[in-house]
This record gives sequence, structure tokens and C-alpha cells, in this order.
Amino acid sequence: MINLVKSLKPGSVIGIVGGGQLGRMMAISAKEMGFRVGVLDPTEDCPAAQVADWHIVAAYDDILALQELAKRCEVITYEFENVSVEALNNILPFANVPQGTDLLAITQDRLLEKSFLEDNNVVIAPYEVIINPTDIQDAIDRIGFPCVLKTTRGGYDGKGQYVLYSTADLAPSMNLLREGTCELEAWIPFEKEISVMVAGNGETYTTFPVVENIHRNNILHETIAPARVADEVAEEAARIARQIAEALNLRGCLAIEMFLTKAGGIYVNELAPRPHNSGHYSIEACNLSQFDAHIRGICGWPLPKVNLLQETIMVNILGEHLAETYDLIDLKADWQFHYYGKKEAKPGRKMGHITILTEDLYETLEEIYQTGIWD
Repeated sequence: MINLVKSLKPGSVIGIVGGGQLGRMMAISAKEMGFRVGVLDPTEDCPAAQVADWHIVAAYDDILALQELAKRCEVITYEFENVSVEALNNILPFANVPQGTDLLAITQDRLLEKSFLEDNNVVIAPYEVIINPTDIQDAIDRIGFPCVLKTTRGGYDGKGQYVLYSTADLAPSMNLLREGTCELEAWIPFEKEISVMVAGNGETYTTFPVVENIHRNNILHETIAPARVADEVAEEAARIARQIAEALNLRGCLAIEMFLTKAGGIYVNELAPRPHNSGHYSIEACNLSQFDAHIRGICGWPLPKVNLLQETIMVNILGEHLAETYDLIDLKADWQFHYYGKKEAKPGRKMGHITILTEDLYETLEEIYQTGIWD
């Protein structure tokens, strides 16, 4: 069941399930549009609560807390895909959740996601379902090495997956199978990882520029906008994004991560039903940010064509980089610094990001490298 809110007026209240940095930046956009914002999150003084009007401190699957959120809001959205579908379904009869829960269910389960993409003629990597440890050898015989064993639920930033290069990797990979059903996926020999943000209001859809993503230790390090790819590749990636959005009757933002092969083939790797780390550049670099687009989409506002105003690089600030980036504030007047207000900096934890508008991508990539922070 999907409830469509049409042209929600400023002054209305938007509820966000999840209080991390995505919720924070959603809230900032919503406040700029004149909305009030409430957040449900189990952590006191979480990033989103710092900029919201009020905060319900409760678990994401707390049905009574979600019911309270529904009573106080005209519309409810979520900032990440690990929200309980069952709990949200419980409040759908009396809450406006424009994204619905079908999208959430699809993106929470890799097998459902792959089935959806296959049904809509989207190219994905060949895969096999692994229910028991005894299934894996037959699957490898069909898929071949190298391949990737992934849990069907709960993985992010490289968690919940294991790359197998030979039979020697079988034994250590078995730990994942103890978590439940897995899928074994063929390794795509990609040249670049690219992604596209697409936004919808249930009637019209708009795509953001195709960007290039560079990962380190399975965590996004840099996003380069636009992606350094041929025009026809960018056009095809945008077409795929729109096709997926239309099939989902999308409201709000959706991130689509893709692999690009040397021959120009595009394989969709993953969907994320909300704004995404690889879209943060859009705050400064586009005429509409991904967060503005998300709020517009769930509120039934029209969506304009998105234009890239200038070439841009976004670099993530992880816990191990945080202190050193403070020193850059006095040195880099042209860099845009975003900090998320998290209390504890841990290695690998996303603490902020920096956006750099540039006239020369290669010079700026070198400038980032020369700081020595991200060696």
C-alpha cells in the first residue's frame, strides 16, 4: 500500500525514521522549504535530531513510537533501508509513507532485488542462491572464480560479503552461510564503479549526473562528477535509472550503483531507496540537491531537470581523517566542509565530507592526495 501526498504545504510536519547524516541533510532541506521536522532514532543527540524540531528516542521497529510519529506528522520517510518493513506496515493504514514499503522490502533482500531487476530486463551479474553449504560447490562450477559470496540481508560498506578467488577461500567464506541464505555472484571485471541518483514524485522523474565512485576498503572514498565516461555510457546509465524508477513508481530518491566494463557494458549492482553518499556532491554542484529532490518527491512537489553547475569532487571524511581535516579549514577557502555532528570518531566511520568545485578534475585529485590525509 502506498499513500501519495500531493503538494504538501510548507508548515506541515515531515517525520524521518533514522537520525544519521542522511536524515540530518534531509531535515536541513526540509527546513529550508518551510517544513517542520521530527526524527525517530534510538540515539540521543543524533545528527538529524540536532537540526530537527523534535526527536522521539526509540528503536526503529518500536511500533508504539512509530504510531506516535505518525500522529505528529503529515508524511513519513526513512533515511536508510534497515527500517522494519513489518513495523512500517503496521502504521500504513493511518500514516502517509509515500515511498511505501515494497521498495524497502526489495532493497533489504538481495534476492528480491535481483528478481525485481531481472523482471524489468535490467542487466545484473550472474548469480546462484546458496541455502546450504553443500550448494556452494555446484554454484561455483556454474559461476566460476573469482566470485563473491554475499548475505541476502544487512550488508553495507563491504560487510556481509566475501570474495572467493580459489577453493582455498571456501573454508573462511563459510562464516557468512551461518547467517542464513546467501547468494554467489560472478565477479564483474569492471573498469569503473558508477552511480546515478534518480528522484520521482510518483508522476515525473528526474536523474542526476552519472558519477564515478572510488572505494577504499569497500567504503566510498571519492565521488567524481561527472563520471569520466563516454556520453553514450552516461546516457545509457541514466536511461536504466529512469526505467527502474518508473517500474517502482518512485517517490523520493533512489541510488543505483553500477559496474562499467572496459567494453562499455553496464551491470546494476545495488539499489538504495534514499539519498546516498555518492550524491552528496549535489548540494553545491547542482541546481537541485539530492536531499531537496527527496523532500520534493515525498511531498508531491514538481521536480525540475537537474543540471551539473561545475565539475566536482566529493571526498569522505572518516574517523581516522577527522582531526587532520580541521587543519584544512584555514587553508582551503574553496573547499566546502560538511561535518555530521557525531560524538565519537571511529576508524571507518563517516564523520563528514568535503566538496570541491573545480575546473580541472585531475589537478584537484592531486591536490587532495597532496594533503597526505587520505594516503
